[in-house]
Formats: sequence, C-alpha cells, structure tokens
Amino acid sequence: MAFAFSALQAQQSAPQPAAQSAPAAQQPDVSAPTIRLGVNEVNLIFTVTDRHGHYIPNLRQSDFALLDDQKAPSKVTSFHQQINLPLRVGVVIDASTSIRSRFQFEQQSATEFLLQILKAKSDRAFVMGFDSTPAIQQDWTNNIDALEAGVNRLRPGGGTALFDAVYTACRDKLLDVSRGQEPVRKAIVLISDGDDNQSRVYQEEAIKECQRAETIIYAISTNWTPSRGKGDDVLAKMSEETGGQVFFPPSIEEMTNSFQSIEEELRSQYALTYTPADFKYNGAFRPIYLFCNDRRYQARAKKGYFAPRQ
Repeated sequence: MAFAFSALQAQQSAPQPAAQSAPAAQQPDVSAPTIRLGVNEVNLIFTVTDRHGHYIPNLRQSDFALLDDQKAPSKVTSFHQQINLPLRVGVVIDASTSIRSRFQFEQQSATEFLLQILKAKSDRAFVMGFDSTPAIQQDWTNNIDALEAGVNRLRPGGGTALFDAVYTACRDKLLDVSRGQEPVRKAIVLISDGDDNQSRVYQEEAIKECQRAETIIYAISTNWTPSRGKGDDVLAKMSEETGGQVFFPPSIEEMTNSFQSIEEELRSQYALTYTPADFKYNGAFRPIYLFCNDRRYQARAKKGYFAPRQ
C-alpha cells in the first residue's frame, strides 16, 4: 500500500515540523503477527480523533500522509488499527506542598486508574512520587495491591522537581524496558500543577529523555482555578512534544474522567511500521509529520525520534 500523498505534495501542504519533538514508538499490534523491527525501521503509534475528540476507527493506510525527516518513507511494512500492546505505564504523582489540600483524592483516582488499565498479565506499571526529589514507591508490577500501597505511601511536602521526576522516570525505568523483548506501549501519567521550582534538569532535557525512551506523556493538571497558569503551559508542552495529551479537569472530583480518557486512548490507536528514506545511523533527531487526508480528522503522534548510532 502506498501513501496518498507523495513527499513533494506533503511538503508543499505541511508546516515545518517543530525543532524539538518526540521519537516514534516501536510497538507492533499484538493481535497481528509479531513484527521484529530492524534497526532502521520505525513503528509509529498514533491516535485519530474528530473535532469533538471522538476516536475514529476503520481507517486505512491510504487515509494518511507521512514525512520522516521531510521525506516520504522508502517502504511501509505494516499498518494496523486498534492495537492492544502490553502496557508499561509510569504513574508519576506530584507530592509537593502545593497540592496538599487535594492529595488524598489524587491518590484515590490514581489507584482506580491502575485497577482499570492493568487488564492483561503482560501489563506492568510503577509508581513514582516527587517533591524536591523523585522517589520510586513501587517498582514494575501488575499487582494492584502493591501499586495501591505504593500510591498510599506518598506524603505531601517540600518543593516541586517535576522535570527531574520525568527525566529520572524515563532514564531509569522506561528507556531500556523493551530492549531484547517484545515491543510494548510506554506512557507516563503525570499528575501535577506543573509549577517546577526545584529541578536540576531543564524542561527540554526532560522532553528529550522521553523522546529517547519513546514514552508518551499524559498529563492531568491539578490547577482548579478558572485561569490557566504557567504550570499548565508546561504540562501542555511536555504532552504535545511526546505525542500525548494534557487534561484540565474543572474540579478534583472530575479527575476520574481524565483517567478514563487516557485508558481509552491507550487502547484505541493505530500502528504503522516503515523504513525511512536516506536513513543515517548518526544519533540525530528525525522529525515526523503525519496527517489525515480527510481534514475532518486529526492524527496525533510523536513528533519524531532519535536515530540509533552504529
């Protein structure tokens, strides 16, 4: 199957990709025959919605156009919809002083989310809390009781080192999680107001580490004020650059709806495996631009990936 747009057509109609972007995920559909990727193959996971945010199923490869480093792929290996990959989810919870008043409800919502999302024996999650420093409260497991105990061990207090937490979660827990094994779906669920005041790494460094780890961020803002603050902009950028989404529940009681939306998206996606044109093993960032030919729909994917080095 060939893409509906040529590289030249797509370049003429596409805006320039952002300089900072996210890597393509390497995760084929476990309901289809297992695909073992070569080192120069990319498996792009993406979601398609209409303008109301409803997921669009049953699309074909010809319904999309793709550029990798501003060139059409040299070969498309596979295309699947409604994938159901094994999940690797890090629940990263802000435990700083600024969220003390709503912390108990955040704990309850996070526990309910883990109970719903970990449906298969192959799924795994970990729990990390952070104030001025990040700390793992429960390592990788699919044991809900252990994960709940990890969430309940968190106690609010101290500053906010959000960027350090995301960077550490990707570097220590998600970067190597699928090497030498079957591909998995990797995501961070970040619960925070986004106001960082303690990190040693910068926001861009945290985003790049997510890109290297091929991990999407789904952020839930705990800012319940009517106006958006700088922290909300931080959460929005980190989600967008990694191909995820940010949620702004209007009240703490509606956090559960945000968790449900994340769960639905993780189970309602497409996967496209392809070989890039003019691929070089130089460690450089290769931007990705993907769009639907039917402009009623929007495709949301990671913005790019880092090529491996030889």
